[in-house]
Amino acid sequence: MEPVTRTPLIFDGHNDILSLLYKLGLSNDGGVDHSIFAGDMPGHLDLAKMRNGGFGGGFFAIYVPSLIDLESKNSQMNMPKYDLALPPEISVEDALPIAVEQAAILHRMEKAGYLTICKDVTMLQSCLADGKIAAIMHIEGAEPIDRDFYNLDMFWRAGLRSIGPLWSRPNRFGHGVPFRFPSSGDIGPGLSDDGKRLVRYCDENGILIDLSHLNEAGFWDVVKQSDAPLVATHSNAHNISPHARNLTDRQLMAIADSDGMVGLNFAVAFLRPDGRMQSDTGFDIMLRHLDHFLEHLGEDRVGFGSDFDGTTVPEGIANASGLPALRQAMREHGYNDVLMTKLCHSNWVRVLGKIWKA
Repeated sequence: MEPVTRTPLIFDGHNDILSLLYKLGLSNDGGVDHSIFAGDMPGHLDLAKMRNGGFGGGFFAIYVPSLIDLESKNSQMNMPKYDLALPPEISVEDALPIAVEQAAILHRMEKAGYLTICKDVTMLQSCLADGKIAAIMHIEGAEPIDRDFYNLDMFWRAGLRSIGPLWSRPNRFGHGVPFRFPSSGDIGPGLSDDGKRLVRYCDENGILIDLSHLNEAGFWDVVKQSDAPLVATHSNAHNISPHARNLTDRQLMAIADSDGMVGLNFAVAFLRPDGRMQSDTGFDIMLRHLDHFLEHLGEDRVGFGSDFDGTTVPEGIANASGLPALRQAMREHGYNDVLMTKLCHSNWVRVLGKIWKA
């Protein structure tokens, strides 16, 4: 019988495995070898890690990378205070081919039988019930999208059902939030006129707008433009970790009022009160964030958004195969079976059912 700590299945609000596969293809100076996903991937996710951890799927992000010195970034994010310079804007012409390639990687993973791209809630529920890896195609940072949204229509036909207008760098749709600690997210202007049009267009077409990486001005711009539930796929509580990336209690109240949702980010710098990128971060701090979310959002509006393959996660998890340890910590903390199921996947199913259109 399957160990209880591998259930309920976890459906996750954010991962960056498509970017990892894309980069591996570049480093090999050739096409992406999709079969490595069924073997032993170097990061947080592959089929074996997912099965061992009871990882039922999640939002698979298409992300156009900027040139960043990761060693320098991690070094800076271990200082008591930091404010990382944001990379420059990327043009649609440069971003689109990369985004198309990552979308194609996801489709080839589906063709190989590794996962199913879910375009509606019925498909998602079926995958979770049958133990198949469920994937939502998501774009993190709308650089590949033109101002007339032709490219967005194309990606929607390919299965896109979620988009974050910004990753932290600026683009035609607005300004993101920098990696700054300690800091509020009340930094700079929010959405541009094109960004506000993007929000309305996504509302009309049943595409989730992800609030993660928006600064506070951008967040409140979405609140004014959108009638859909507000969702931050991978964000944490500013009250506990005063990082610019995290959500204030006022923002959490707006999300609750909209009947939206927040996915807990596993990134240690956004979990820790000291804002440092150090993996020796215990489950206790993750549970503090979850408790804070539950207090301010209610038990129907909280889930997970790990940021697997895009960040440093607590060493007690290490990768997707370590998720049973997180479940065990949650149970020992007093979360009952009903709440565990909500946090692990059913809250995501609920909110997507309110946003997506048939």
